[in-house]
Amino acid sequence: MKNKQNKIKIICTLGPSSFKRKVLNNLIKEKVDMLRINLSHTKEEEIEKRIKQLKRVGIRNLCIDTEGSQVRTRHVKQNITLKKGQKVRVYNIESTCNKKEIFLYPDFLINSVKIGTSIFIGFDDLRLRVVKKLKKKNCLICKVEKSGILGANKGVHFNQKINLPSLTLKDIKALKIGKKLGIKNFALSFVNSSEDIKKVKKIIGNKNFVISKIETYDAVKNLVSISKNSNALLIDRGDLSRYFPIENIPPVQEKILKINNKLKKQTYVATNLLETMIKDNKPTRAESHDVYATLKQGAKGLVLAAETAIGIDPVNCVKFLKKSIKIYKKNRYKI
Repeated sequence: MKNKQNKIKIICTLGPSSFKRKVLNNLIKEKVDMLRINLSHTKEEEIEKRIKQLKRVGIRNLCIDTEGSQVRTRHVKQNITLKKGQKVRVYNIESTCNKKEIFLYPDFLINSVKIGTSIFIGFDDLRLRVVKKLKKKNCLICKVEKSGILGANKGVHFNQKINLPSLTLKDIKALKIGKKLGIKNFALSFVNSSEDIKKVKKIIGNKNFVISKIETYDAVKNLVSISKNSNALLIDRGDLSRYFPIENIPPVQEKILKINNKLKKQTYVATNLLETMIKDNKPTRAESHDVYATLKQGAKGLVLAAETAIGIDPVNCVKFLKKSIKIYKKNRYKI
C-alpha cells in the first residue's frame, strides 16, 4: 500500500490522436495509470458508447472529467478572427457562432453581466468588453478590445463573479453513466468548495476515487477543505492563469503542493508539461526542467492533455515522462 501511495502516476487525456486502437494498445503496454475522458470535448450522446468501446479494447483505468462550472463557446463552423474595434452580440442560447454573434453554454443569467466587464475567450488573447445590454433580448453588446480567434468550445472567463451550477446537466448524466458502467475515477472541474465535491459524491457514492481540480481563485482559497474531502488534487495551471498572473503560477503551484503534501494527499500537475511535443518529437530543455522541478516539489502525478489528445505522438510523450520520473527518482537523494 505504501508503494502504491508513493508511485508517481502518469495520466493521459484521450482525444483524436489517442483513440486509435494501436495507440491505445501502446498506452496499455506503457502502463499508463489513468486515461481521462474530457467531457468538455465529448458529445453527450457519445459518452456511454465511448466508455463501452474503451472497455472492450481492455482499458480498465478510465477517468471521467466533468465540464464543471465554466462558460464555453458553442459551435463554430470554422475558426473566426475577430478584430479590435468591431462589435459583436453575445447570447447564451443554442446556436452557431458567427462574425457578429457569439453563443455561450451553459445557461446563466446573462443580464447579470455588468457594463464594462471584460470577457476573455480561449487562450489566444481574444478579449471583449461589454458596452451595452439588451435586456429584452437577453443579449450583451460587446466591443473587441484585443483581436483573436473565436473557436468552438473555448473557455470563457469574465472579470466578475458569474453564478453557475457546479455540474452541468451533461456532467450529471455522465456521472450516472460512469457509475453504472463501473468507472472508479472521477475528476471534478472548477471545484470552488467542498460542497461541490459532496454533490458529486451523492451521485457516484463515497467509495470512488475523486480528483478535485484546482483551477480557480476560490479553489486555492478553500484548498484545505477541498483536499480533505478529495482523494487527490489536480493543479490545472492553464485555467489558474485566468485568476493569477502567469508569473505567479510557479509559487501558487509550490504553495498548493506544500500544503497538500502536509495533508498527505496526492497532487497531480497539468498544462504545458510537454507542449512542444504536440507538434514535435522532443520537448524543450525548459519543459524537461519543469517536469523535474514539479516532481521535486512533491507532485505525485503528471497529466498530459493536448499532448496525448491531439499531439503527433502520444506514446512518445508517455515514454519521455517515464524517463523523467526515473531520472528524478535516481537523483532525488543525491542533490
